[in-house]
Amino acid sequence: MHASKGDRLVQHGRVVGQHDQVTEVVEVIGEEGEPPYRVRFEDGHEAIMSPGPDCQVRHHEDEAS
Repeated sequence: MHASKGDRLVQHGRVVGQHDQVTEVVEVIGEEGEPPYRVRFEDGHEAIMSPGPDCQVRHHEDEAS
């Protein structure tokens, strides 16, 4: 998984009725775009995250198009 600052990580819900969780990458801590990432949640709090297989990267450039 590769992400850069400004990309969004979408963590898909694991059970029926659980919504996807969207976070914004504010810092890439790993080398060459690799995890872990410092992310900001929609409510404003930040955390360090190493996304699993239920996560998808939405690149900033793709969303701008």
